[in-house]
Amino acid sequence: MTTESAIEGLLFAMGDAVPAKDLAQALQIPDEEVRDAAERLARNLEESERGIRLIRLGDSYQLGSCPNCFEALIRLAAHPKKPALTNVMLETLTIIAYRQPVTKMEISKIRGVSSDHAVNRLVEYGLVCEAGRLDAPGRPILLKTTEEFLRRFGLSSAEDLPDPGAEKMAELEEEAEEESAEQENQVSVNV
Repeated sequence: MTTESAIEGLLFAMGDAVPAKDLAQALQIPDEEVRDAAERLARNLEESERGIRLIRLGDSYQLGSCPNCFEALIRLAAHPKKPALTNVMLETLTIIAYRQPVTKMEISKIRGVSSDHAVNRLVEYGLVCEAGRLDAPGRPILLKTTEEFLRRFGLSSAEDLPDPGAEKMAELEEEAEEESAEQENQVSVNV
């Protein structure tokens, strides 16, 4: 049995993403040999036009369906299992993805409104998880994106996120500050 075959069998049996170091330990080979074999397996699966692909998620690997199978999978399953994300959830997820690790308070400050519900739903959907606690009063929870986020958005790592550019980021931050100032003015007028 080749290393590629062994990796394919292990990943099929596990179902979820498996870190390269765990595959190396199971196969009793160096991590680098696992990475090389995984790359060969990925090329072989794609070149032979198989229905499965090897997906790299950070330093982990998982088997998944070929993107061309998506429509047929949806018809077979009758209903997609992953719920649609609202604009509020997408906005919140974007902030987390680009600013991770980040606290709920920081997210709410950027958005100008409470983001608790959106964050809770993103955690429930497995797109966001706890990344520890900030060393500050109250020890707020830090949030980051998950492997499921990478999987759903077709990324290998958070570094693969598109770069919005410095100008666009400055523009967005300015808009957020203006919206926040407007809301503060409305609150003081209403009081």
